[in-house]
Amino acid sequence: MILSSSSSSATVFTISSSSSTTKTRRYIAKTPQSPFLFKRNFNPTSLPFPPSTRSAKFCRVQATVFKENEDEKVVVEESFRPSTFTHGPENSPQPSSPTELDKWVVKLEQSVNVFLTDSVVTILDALYHGRDYARFYVLETIARVPYFAFISVLHLYESFGWWRRSDYIKVHFAESWNEMHHLLIMEELGGNSLWFDRFLAQHMAFFYYIMTVLMYALSPRMAYHFSECVENHAFETYDKFIKAQGEDLRKMPAPEVAVKYYTEGDLYLFDEFQTSRAPHSRRPKIENLYDVFLNIRDDEAEHCKTMGACQTHGNLRSPHSYPEDAFEDDTGSELRQADCGGVADCLEKSVTSPPSKQKQNI
Repeated sequence: MILSSSSSSATVFTISSSSSTTKTRRYIAKTPQSPFLFKRNFNPTSLPFPPSTRSAKFCRVQATVFKENEDEKVVVEESFRPSTFTHGPENSPQPSSPTELDKWVVKLEQSVNVFLTDSVVTILDALYHGRDYARFYVLETIARVPYFAFISVLHLYESFGWWRRSDYIKVHFAESWNEMHHLLIMEELGGNSLWFDRFLAQHMAFFYYIMTVLMYALSPRMAYHFSECVENHAFETYDKFIKAQGEDLRKMPAPEVAVKYYTEGDLYLFDEFQTSRAPHSRRPKIENLYDVFLNIRDDEAEHCKTMGACQTHGNLRSPHSYPEDAFEDDTGSELRQADCGGVADCLEKSVTSPPSKQKQNI
């Protein structure tokens, strides 16, 4: 048996043994000095800057077993960090400790959001008791509205030069794309068959959009928390439905739109909204209606995670940005992205900050 290691910012261990069946295992481990993990198949010689200036954010730890006339690859661990910084941990500004006023404001925002969510849930419980598909149709009609609102405000900020973070727009569009397919599934199941249900859902969506735009312009943190409350209710609703109707759902066929969305074509946008996991790590199997609702429920859980991450300003990043540019953020450039939180902060920075060349995060 041969044990070898190399010393760098990432430590590589290779264990080999000689026998009739040769096995080689190669592990990449992070060092205690860096809170970030390293990218699979990392080659330090390909970097345009020395290892000391790297900021690594992505890791796949894998074991590879070679047998006679056969290669077998097994992924034994996979880690992914949605919470990242634009310029690495050394150059990132450390958030200041919240004051008592900040804590009070956050508590007030969340209390208002919980009250609004509970009020809407009470109305839906009264109107849609025993009418599950119609209720789901209403939920999915309004569930994608916040992402339209977020994108609208961010596009406005971009027009004024206040915002240059494309990852937010990419992820929010992917979230709306996911919710749209949930809506198409509910329509195929007959959830929109009654005029009253369509009228209620569409008018709720209209007023919800206006409210979310105003809320997001004043406090993005509050708007993201409200969306998290809505997504959490959706998760709980689908979870209860699956547990109550699971046996019957397993006997029913899956809608065609669900099969196409979850299993066919380009799944880039399906991976894009799941910011807490690595791309390609979730590939659903759709064999019946139970599988459809199970995956819709899991989608809502992923939305909750993303909305939770968004409540920390500047904390969101596209999951597809890690493999390509995990080592390209911290290049020593002094260019900074245009950034602000809420229209008041954007106006203040546009007046007080000197004009400078901005770097687009793409």
